[in-house]
Amino acid sequence: MSFGNGSKRGVTVKLFLADGTPDGLRIVEKSNWTGMATMCSRAQYLSVRTREEFSRPGVYVLVGPSDGGGSRQKIYIGEADIARERIDNHLKGKDFWTNLIRFSSKDTNLNKAHVQYLEARLVELARQAKRADIENANSPRLPSLSEADMADMSAFLDDMLVIYPLLGVSAFEVVAEVASPTELRLELRVKDTLAFGADRAEGFTVFKDSLGRLETVPSIHAYMRDLRNKLIADGVLILDHGQLRLTQDYQFESPTTAAGVFAGRPANGRTEWKDDQNRKLREIQEAAVRAD
Repeated sequence: MSFGNGSKRGVTVKLFLADGTPDGLRIVEKSNWTGMATMCSRAQYLSVRTREEFSRPGVYVLVGPSDGGGSRQKIYIGEADIARERIDNHLKGKDFWTNLIRFSSKDTNLNKAHVQYLEARLVELARQAKRADIENANSPRLPSLSEADMADMSAFLDDMLVIYPLLGVSAFEVVAEVASPTELRLELRVKDTLAFGADRAEGFTVFKDSLGRLETVPSIHAYMRDLRNKLIADGVLILDHGQLRLTQDYQFESPTTAAGVFAGRPANGRTEWKDDQNRKLREIQEAAVRAD
């Protein structure tokens, strides 16, 4: 978590395995927070749907694999006064999802307007990040909330965003606009490619206006090709004078994925991303280990 001055503080997140298995029902709580997350698989939902948590107002995300394959996810974001009723309908009407993550409040203080606000903000963040396929056809409007409720729900959302990545969902992670002054900027200079990025804790970020090769070679990995095509379809990559130009800072899972997408071929990001002294990312990291 961040303070207003940009510094970080540690937090405690408690994960309770309700049936004693790592892939079973998981209940997540965070220190000094009234919220809670409940996660289960689609198959397990049938046996846990009668739990009290599923009768409270809350916001939920259905998660499944993208149609294009690879590690990209497809999500649906929803809200309900009684989540059980809505999710029961999704068992019939939506085939893609394999897991469910639902947030509610331990003190039952969330109301309909609160969860509508959370739903609208999550849809907004997911569309901005463009890191997952979004099943929602429409973008819900923000409800009318008092200034105090708006502040409370913004803080509640911040805590939710800490927990989603811990449960394997990165769809709401928007790339930080302000980089650290000590951050090492890297370059990818290969055929028809001039890209700039940084290796961060949450993934490898490629910066806006980086240029990539328009064509791909036949040997490119399928997941890289599919991700390129999806980014083009979403307008994240656009045609610009015979190259692909990045329209926003974008976070990739790894330096290798980023390098392959921009170079249009198989790549090893640890050796192809270099600093302004022509040192490979691998060399930089190995040198840092030796220095310690």
